[in-house]
Amino acid sequence: MNKGGKMSKRERIETVILYGIFAFYMMLIIKILFLSRVSHLEHRSINLIPFESIAAFVSGSTANLKTFAFGNVAGNILIFVPLGVYLPLFKQDKRMKTNLSFILITSLVVEIIQGLVGIGTSDIDDIILNGLGGCIGILGYKLLLILFRNEKRVHTAVTILSVLGLPAILFYLFMVKMRF
Repeated sequence: MNKGGKMSKRERIETVILYGIFAFYMMLIIKILFLSRVSHLEHRSINLIPFESIAAFVSGSTANLKTFAFGNVAGNILIFVPLGVYLPLFKQDKRMKTNLSFILITSLVVEIIQGLVGIGTSDIDDIILNGLGGCIGILGYKLLLILFRNEKRVHTAVTILSVLGLPAILFYLFMVKMRF
C-alpha cells in the first residue's frame, strides 16, 4: 500500500489473483473431501486411536497397500499445506498457535461431517496429518517472511508460487488422471 493507505494497481491485481486461486483451492478441497466420495452410512468407519491407521498402512504387506498408504499420508499432509500459507497471509493474526488451531478445528469439522454422512473414513490420523500439513504451510510462510523481510514481498512471492503451482496441480490431477 502507498502512503495514503491505498493499494497500487499491481497490489490489487495480485490480491485478485491470490483470492481467485484461494477460491479454486477451497473448491478443490470440497470436491476431494466431500464430493468425490459415495456415502456408506451402514459401513461407517471411525478411528479414534492416534497413529493406528498410519501404523496399519506402514506395516502393510503388499505393494498396493504401501502405495495407497503413501498416497493417503502424503495427500492428507499436502492438501492442507496451502491453507497454512494462505491463513497468515490473509489474516491480521499471524500467530502460529492461532492459525494451527484454526486448521485443526477445520480438519476436525471435516472428519465429523464425513462420519455423520458416511463418506470416507473419520480418522484422528487424518486430523494429525492435516495439522502437520498446515504447520508446514505456516512455517513456509514464516520462512518466506524471514527471507524477504517484508510482507508485501511475501504476498508477491506467494502469488507467483500460486500461479506457477496451479497448472502443476491441474496437470497432476487431470493429465495423470489421479482418482480422488
